[in-house]
Amino acid sequence: MTTTCYIYRCSAKLDMYIYLSKENDFDCIDGSIKKKLGTLDFAMVLEIKDDTKLAKEDPKKIIENLKSQGFHLQLPSETSIEELMARLNKSKDAE
Repeated sequence: MTTTCYIYRCSAKLDMYIYLSKENDFDCIDGSIKKKLGTLDFAMVLEIKDDTKLAKEDPKKIIENLKSQGFHLQLPSETSIEELMARLNKSKDAE
């Protein structure tokens, strides 16, 4: 079974996205969460199935959250881009 979701980029943090089960249906997001997202900019429509390959998220969890609460929040990874770049530069210096 295929689920359609609408993905929005959150301005509050790099790599934070919110997936909605209905386009522009921000009413399903709790007010306290909504305040922490910043500005939401439409990124894409995605057709997702249980076996869809995604870089950071489990498609089954996304589908479950979309069905139960109308949205899924993708949080940024633990490593910031600044930390990643610092590690890369440090490894280059060691060579």
